[in-house]
Amino acid sequence: MKATVIATFFGVFLTCTYTAKEATKKTKKAKLYVPQIDCDVKAGKIINPEFIAKCPPGCQDVKYRVYGTDIYASFSSVCNAAIHSGIIDNTGGKILVQKVAGHSGYRGSFSNGVRSLSLPRWRESFLVSEGKPRKGVTYPTTLEYSSSKSTTVKSEPKKPEQDLKGMKSADTANTSEKALEQGDTVRKENQTTPVPTPATQMATTTPTPMTTTTDPSTTMPQPTKTPAATRTTAAAAKTRPGLHRVRDMGSSSVHPAYASVVAAAATMETDSWKPGLSLFDTGFSSKEELNPKPLEPISQGNQNCKVDLSFLMDGSWSIGKRRFQLQKRFLGNVAQALGIGSAGPLMGIVQYGDDPSTEFNLKTYANSKDLRNAIEKIQQKGGLSNVGKALSFVNKNFFLDANGNRGGAPNVVVVMVDGWPTDRVEEASRLARESGINIFFVTVEAAAQSEKQNVIEPNFVDKAVCRTSGFYSINVPSWFSLHKVVQPLVKRVCDTDRLACSKTCLNSADIGFVIDGSSSVGTGNFRTVLQFVANISKEFEISGTDTRIGAVQYTYEQRLEFSFDKHSTKQDVLNAIKRISYWSGGTSTGAAISYASEQLFSKSKPNKRKIMILITDGRSYDDVSMPAMAAHQNGVIAYSIGVAWAAPDELEAIASDPAKEHSFFVDEFDNLYRYVNQLIQNICTEFNSQPRN
Repeated sequence: MKATVIATFFGVFLTCTYTAKEATKKTKKAKLYVPQIDCDVKAGKIINPEFIAKCPPGCQDVKYRVYGTDIYASFSSVCNAAIHSGIIDNTGGKILVQKVAGHSGYRGSFSNGVRSLSLPRWRESFLVSEGKPRKGVTYPTTLEYSSSKSTTVKSEPKKPEQDLKGMKSADTANTSEKALEQGDTVRKENQTTPVPTPATQMATTTPTPMTTTTDPSTTMPQPTKTPAATRTTAAAAKTRPGLHRVRDMGSSSVHPAYASVVAAAATMETDSWKPGLSLFDTGFSSKEELNPKPLEPISQGNQNCKVDLSFLMDGSWSIGKRRFQLQKRFLGNVAQALGIGSAGPLMGIVQYGDDPSTEFNLKTYANSKDLRNAIEKIQQKGGLSNVGKALSFVNKNFFLDANGNRGGAPNVVVVMVDGWPTDRVEEASRLARESGINIFFVTVEAAAQSEKQNVIEPNFVDKAVCRTSGFYSINVPSWFSLHKVVQPLVKRVCDTDRLACSKTCLNSADIGFVIDGSSSVGTGNFRTVLQFVANISKEFEISGTDTRIGAVQYTYEQRLEFSFDKHSTKQDVLNAIKRISYWSGGTSTGAAISYASEQLFSKSKPNKRKIMILITDGRSYDDVSMPAMAAHQNGVIAYSIGVAWAAPDELEAIASDPAKEHSFFVDEFDNLYRYVNQLIQNICTEFNSQPRN
């Protein structure tokens, strides 16, 4: 009998142990679910500050660009960066990604079959490590993308009655479903979480993120106005500045359905505005407007217009009080038309007179309504119209991380000018553009013919913007017709494909020509090579702050013909090229590359792209691969042009990857001219594929 009892007890014990182990396995399996990302996904597109993801096979490809070594710029492909760092190979696998602060420079290198590129600076970085969770860290099963795309976990969806839990009626639920069209991805995340942890079970039971008894249906946005309960709840939930609210929701205990409701409420508010609507037609009664209200919930904003925008507001005495009010109304209408939001445009204002001052920065307001209300309260400073001083102030102080600058969004300044500036703007504008700022000018009531003698800097707009095509400047004949340019200005500011004016392929490089002057070239052919060099140079915008040109000639020895800082105008550079005298001698191309790296590119400006264009007609007497690799690792983009007896294998070793886009060969010197346009096109294509900010 005793033996039977013991056997029975032991059997039950084993059964319970097995069941517990199986339950534990299932629970662990659910917790360890890892979302998959594509090869082309860049770290900057994912909002989560730390996450584990699975990379697919086949990401080791030059089209998935990587910037940096060990620490990578967030513009890099996450998966190819993981291959470069050796965490995974081309078969894919799990990786752990951690976002860190930006760096002033990223070093390119060749590692594990991947060539990473150098980058002067970027405002966000990331680290890649083995895909094992860190102790005490909870990782998302759904990645949140800045473009509102998300990778959802596939599992059994909830029953309809569960999805409507906490709603007052099916009617209310249908209304919210339409209103939440843009928050649909977030809602799906809530519906399809695999095995809920205790924390998620609590969130499912209580739709609100706080210890309040507010019914969820009271947070549903209405067509004409946002209920007071919603505004109060959103204000109470706010724990950080507006710019970071979306990130906070992803990592806190805020229920996803609540987050989507808040986003939808702000989206409806933006969508309800139509061009031509009065600035004050907000849907609230005058009595409501008099009552102080907390800030509106954060809007996702117009995600097709992700720019960081600063308006330089003219507060000088010359504008007068009435026109100052018209300027404020114009800025309010622009803010409304832009669709301000955390995933779209952000806007701050600097007012200038004698001296500039920041009215509010990029992270102060995260929706159009609050921004417009703040603009209405701005008081006029008075003073002169010192635009140049204001541009210098913005360049140094406005676009900082502490002020809400996002790094991945283009920096844009729109300068409002009544008449003309009372100081010079050209130098301040050039320095701002060189720092990556795109400058627009809106001039109102320009100087009449009789007044032009009073203008300190004639044609100041053409000197301030980088193109005189009219895209970056708008002239308005009167302050009373300013409202007509709201939509044209918004369209230009949001055209991010054209916001490359601050740094283009033609005005942002230090280009060093390394010219073979060996005996096999000959005097006549050497003059042809110099003409080829001149034809390339004259296509670039040359100045001390734009593209700069330098040249080295080599035989067995090397000679610096002129350095980057020697000539600051295009004509001076072309004249210097003509004066280069033929040297004659042997061919030591490897030594010439090392010399150019030391004498030219080591003195290149940090924010310039370093481009080496080497022309040779024969095989080198020394090794070229090691000097070329060292140059590549120091951020030099190398192009090789071979003529006649040049060795193809050496040309490929000299050229940056991919070699077919960076190396050329012609059978005779007279055919060099055919590759001028192709070379410039390749330089620009490569530039346009890299991040600009």
